[in-house]
Amino acid sequence: MSSAARPLVIATAFAASLVLGLLIVFWAMGGVSKVAQPAAIGGPFQLTDQTGKAFTDKNLKGKPTLIFFGYTHCPDVCPTSLFEISEVLRAMGKDADKVNAVFISVDPERDTPATMKDYLSSFDPHLEGLSGDPAETAKVITSYRVYAKKVPTKDGDYTMDHTALIYLMDRDGRFVSPFNLKRTPEEAAADLKRYL
Repeated sequence: MSSAARPLVIATAFAASLVLGLLIVFWAMGGVSKVAQPAAIGGPFQLTDQTGKAFTDKNLKGKPTLIFFGYTHCPDVCPTSLFEISEVLRAMGKDADKVNAVFISVDPERDTPATMKDYLSSFDPHLEGLSGDPAETAKVITSYRVYAKKVPTKDGDYTMDHTALIYLMDRDGRFVSPFNLKRTPEEAAADLKRYL
């Protein structure tokens, strides 16, 4: 063996033994089964829509879904997000019928079906408003990994701190990603059409 080839052989042998050692350690630790899986987002729920009818996660199957958590007394974030979702649905034209758009209340104390119906009358008619009792609301908040907290105000009323994310779920009800509304409605609509 030439003296020029010796360092290459040593480096190759070292790399091979390193890879083999890492594979043995990986196997000894349980392999892929021990690797953390991403947290599940979503799951079964049973709420009431703005017309008073029962609405479950099964109502969402078969269409991609945009889900936004908020509340009707929200001063700015919720109406802005619902307006932006409405603009995306408008930009989709007839394809808006092939999408679910859902507004889920984090304020079961005030957001009755009648309140939700009145509030959503200002937005695209495709938007479904869902609310429930405190236990049902807590369950869906937990399953979607939403932050929601009641914050008392000085006048004896309260506001709600909450996650302001738009969830994009696929046709099978699996979480895809947060849906970006910070672009033109036409760009967002084109993106959403990829999931039809």
